[in-house]
Amino acid sequence: MKHVRTDILIPGMVVATDIIVDGQLILPKGLTLTDRAIYRLSTYNIKDIRIEDPVDMEVEEISDEEEEGIASVADALLGMTAEEHASVIPEFEEPSHFEKLKASPQYQQFRSEFTENVGTLKASLNDIVEKNTPVKVDDLIGNTMKIIASQSNTFSVFDMLHNMRDFDDLTYTHSMNVAMICNVFAQWLGMSPDEVKLATACGTLHDIGKLRIDDEIIKKPGKLTDEEFKTIQSHPIFGYRILQNQNISEHIKLSALEHHEKCDATGYPMHLPGDKIDKFAKLVAIADVYDAMTSNRVYRKGMCPFKVIEIFEQEGLQKYDVVFIMTFLESVVNTYIDNRVALSDGRIGTIKWINKQRLSKPMVQLENGDFLELAKNPDISITQIL
Repeated sequence: MKHVRTDILIPGMVVATDIIVDGQLILPKGLTLTDRAIYRLSTYNIKDIRIEDPVDMEVEEISDEEEEGIASVADALLGMTAEEHASVIPEFEEPSHFEKLKASPQYQQFRSEFTENVGTLKASLNDIVEKNTPVKVDDLIGNTMKIIASQSNTFSVFDMLHNMRDFDDLTYTHSMNVAMICNVFAQWLGMSPDEVKLATACGTLHDIGKLRIDDEIIKKPGKLTDEEFKTIQSHPIFGYRILQNQNISEHIKLSALEHHEKCDATGYPMHLPGDKIDKFAKLVAIADVYDAMTSNRVYRKGMCPFKVIEIFEQEGLQKYDVVFIMTFLESVVNTYIDNRVALSDGRIGTIKWINKQRLSKPMVQLENGDFLELAKNPDISITQIL
C-alpha cells in the first residue's frame, strides 16, 4: 500500500484501510474509488489516504481489442465539451447538508472549542464535588457563552450540536449540550440576557449529582436492576446537596433538584405538580430529555429528532409546561427546514413546510418533485436527518 494525496486520486484505485473521522466510517477498506467517493473525502478535508499498490494486486490482463477500445473511449472523452461529458459520465450525489457542515472550517472550530471546554468543565465539576470548591458562575460558563456567541444564530448552534452525536455520552458532554440547549431555549422564550445566562448555568450544573454515582451504574450497557435504578433516581438529591451551601442562585440549586419533576406530578424525586416546580427547572427538564433521547447511549443509538418530537407531542402537554414545550418543539422543527431526510418507506425528501398541528409530520418534497404531507400519511415518518 502507499499514501496518495486526495487531490490526485482517480476512480479505480482501491482503499487500503478503513477511513474513519471522529468515529464515523467515511470509506471502508477494499472500496474501489468512484468520483463520488473521492468527493466525499474532500468534504471531510481528508488530505491523503492509503491505497492498494497495484504492484501487490492481481491484475487481469486485457486483450489488444479491449485496449484499443479503452483508448478510443479516452480519445473521444478528450474531445468532448463539459455538457457532453455530463451526458456520458454519471453524476454523483451532492453531499448532504450535514456532510458539508462537518467539512466546514466553522464546524471544525466549533468542535475543537467544544472538546476543549468539556475538558475544562470536567475539571471544574469534579473540584466542586470532591473539594467543595466555590462555584464561580461566570468562570464556569464563560467559554460556553463565547462558543454560542460565535455562531450566527440559534439555529446554527443546533446544527452544530446535531453533528456532535459521535461523542461518548458522558455526564460532562451531556452537561455541556444541555447548557447550550438551555441558552438557545431561553432566547427562544424571549428571556432577558441575565436570564439566558442563568439558564446556561442551570443546564451546566443540572446533573452534577451523577458524579456521586459509580460509573459502573452510569455507563452500564444492560438493563439496570431495581436497586441501580433507585440509585440513579437519587442524583437530583445528591446534586442539590452538593450545591445547597454554594453562593449561587436558588434557581440553579432547584434545577439540579427538580429537573426530573413533571407537571402531572409523575416525576421524581418529590412528585411535584407543575405549579410547584421552579421555572428554570422546567426549562432544563425539556433540554435534558431532548439531548438524552437524541444522543447515543451505551445501551442504544440516539433517536431521530423527529421521533423525539413525536414523543413530546404525545405526552408533552401533560408532563411539561405548555408554553415552554410548544415554543421548544416549534423552534427545533424550524431548524430542520430545507434539510434532506430519509423516510420510513425508503424515500428521500426535503422538509419544506411545518405543520403546527403536527410538528413531527412536516410537508416533504420528494426527489421526483412531488410533495408529501406526512400529517395525512400516518404510516410514514422521518427516520433520519441527512
